[in-house]
Amino acid sequence: MRIVVKVGTSTLAHPTGHLNIRRVELLCKVLSDIKNAGHEVILVSSGAIGMGVGKLGLLGRPEDIPTKQAAAAVGQCELMYTYDKLFSEYNHTVAQLLITGDDVASDKRRGNFINTMYRLLELQALPILNENDTVSTDEIVIGDNDTLAAIVATSVGADKLVLLSDIDGLYTADPHTDPNAKLIAHISAISPDVLALAGASASTQGTGGMITKLRAAAMCLDAGCEMVICNGAEPENLYAVLEGQTIGTKFSKE
Repeated sequence: MRIVVKVGTSTLAHPTGHLNIRRVELLCKVLSDIKNAGHEVILVSSGAIGMGVGKLGLLGRPEDIPTKQAAAAVGQCELMYTYDKLFSEYNHTVAQLLITGDDVASDKRRGNFINTMYRLLELQALPILNENDTVSTDEIVIGDNDTLAAIVATSVGADKLVLLSDIDGLYTADPHTDPNAKLIAHISAISPDVLALAGASASTQGTGGMITKLRAAAMCLDAGCEMVICNGAEPENLYAVLEGQTIGTKFSKE
């Protein structure tokens, strides 16, 4: 099985912007175990700007593009150093790919990107992708890693895309404010009613929210790729997803 896992900033880092060491170590352990079982694993990882904010001692996520790019440049180094160190402990080689909107909008560049991805998987590497926030501008930005993860999953013919979030899945209402909100286990189509359930991002460090996840789900449904949203606070949830257990919210036509 070819699986793409996207992990958000709020899963990787504490609200301070500093790395959540225990959670990241467990995530790398679980992904390594899944890879050891014979599955192909691709990781789309947010966190560069958030970790750069923490390392540079900034008071919050910057608003201006130059400071965002500077934070991303600092944070991406720490992020990949951490992944390389942790995955190496389980004898897995990681590869870094930083993507901009141009890389997926151009047919030629998208083809080169896909060829590189397939070759990395053939070589048993574990690709780790992020948007190239150090050079992205309004004109070439993808905007969020939920969208990037869906682009990656549909481009390489993944069987599953799993979005690890700070929420258990899609609810009938905002669970942060409505105690009667119910988790929706399965969705087969992204209708206007489903889109209306999306609220704002609860994270101060991330860029996405439920709306970007639903748009990613629409891309996956169109391509025949199953998508699951589940809580990234428990990386072991990935085992349940691979085993077909009911966890989080699954998006599939079946």
